[in-house]
Amino acid sequence: MNKSKTPMTQKSACRIQRAIAKNNGGVVPKNNFAGRAQAAAARNTSSGKTKK
Repeated sequence: MNKSKTPMTQKSACRIQRAIAKNNGGVVPKNNFAGRAQAAAARNTSSGKTKK
């Protein structure tokens, strides 16, 4: 896996999810990047790497 210098934030994950939903008629498909981004943001927030 690639180590990013900037951890994923909730705000960034939300922006990604919104863009994917917009491109798919309001639906976010299962098993896509938006879900992985949301999970990473939750991990980073709970571990104290980013602010809420």
